[in-house]
Amino acid sequence: MGLDTRPLSTLHEKGSYEVADFEVPTGREEEWRFTPLRRLKGLHNGTADASGKVITEIEAPAGIRVETVGRDDERLGKAFVPADRVSAQAWASFAEATVVTVPKEVEASAPVVIRRHGEDASGAAYGHTTVVLEPFAKATVVLTHRGSAVFADNVEFVVGDSASLSVISLQDWADDAVHVSQQHARLGRDARFVSHNISIGGDVVRVSPSVAYAQPGGDAELYGVYFVDGGQHLEHRLLVDHTVPSCRSRVDYRGALQDQDAHAVWIGDVIIRAEAEGTDTYELNRNLVLTDGTRVDSVPNLEILTGEVAGAGHASASGRLDDEHLFYLQARGIPFDEARRMVVRGFLGQLVERIEVAEVREKVAAAIEAELDRPERDR
Repeated sequence: MGLDTRPLSTLHEKGSYEVADFEVPTGREEEWRFTPLRRLKGLHNGTADASGKVITEIEAPAGIRVETVGRDDERLGKAFVPADRVSAQAWASFAEATVVTVPKEVEASAPVVIRRHGEDASGAAYGHTTVVLEPFAKATVVLTHRGSAVFADNVEFVVGDSASLSVISLQDWADDAVHVSQQHARLGRDARFVSHNISIGGDVVRVSPSVAYAQPGGDAELYGVYFVDGGQHLEHRLLVDHTVPSCRSRVDYRGALQDQDAHAVWIGDVIIRAEAEGTDTYELNRNLVLTDGTRVDSVPNLEILTGEVAGAGHASASGRLDDEHLFYLQARGIPFDEARRMVVRGFLGQLVERIEVAEVREKVAAAIEAELDRPERDR
């Protein structure tokens, strides 16, 4: 479990389970330059008081195993190596982990729901979750985050051969919450993985999903929706690492921002290694700026180390509401405020509609409507 160096020009140049192998970030590093370190409340430098409390509640249908295990459980740490200091700190600091197992050839009859609720933000808490789908299994997992907390965690998804996993992660924290999360998926042969990350709450939220392929035929789709209010910092950093032939990935993240000092960060890093011939990949990020005073940082990165690819591309766009769209709607008698809502609803709704759990989909749609309906004086 020593230092793992990766000689590539990426944001993930090394990995280690040891906190000491990572220098304390200063904000000048490429992987930290967009993150407001002072607002992380010590998660990044080891000064956080580990007295926080985040409660975990789990609902699972029959046939799904849910266990609380100690740090020595051999199933932990199979899908990832921490790629930054906070992830390594979370790995070193959790006391108990949650392991969810979907047995071979079992199709879950209902979603597995993992609820995390923070009780206060005066101290830090750490967590670890491992979800294992054995070969030919199929399941949906919903992660919800609410309340006040300073929380860092690692989440592993081990998707077996020909298994299919859909994950919905909802960050709906209170206004004072800080959350730094690493979400790692490892796909077996012909495995399918679909991820939805929805961030609408919290003071500082930094979520880092990653996908690694163990065998050919893996298929990953990563979607994200976020709505950033004044003073909020919502950051999503993705890594899709194509290391084997004939795998596919699609990334589509969309966000809306409003009011002073709303800050959205999206970093998309896709690597196609020399041995990953036949890769098919595309990543997209789009941001809709609704008012003055906001900031968007969107950086798509694509590294191709082989000439034998099925397809590869990336795109990023950030801008204001389209005046022509608004004019078209207003010319048909729709008031400006309603026209504005319709454009934003359509922009984000294309991804919201993909959320397969109706309860979550309706909650996200309602949260977007609530944001758009709030008078500026209340925002």
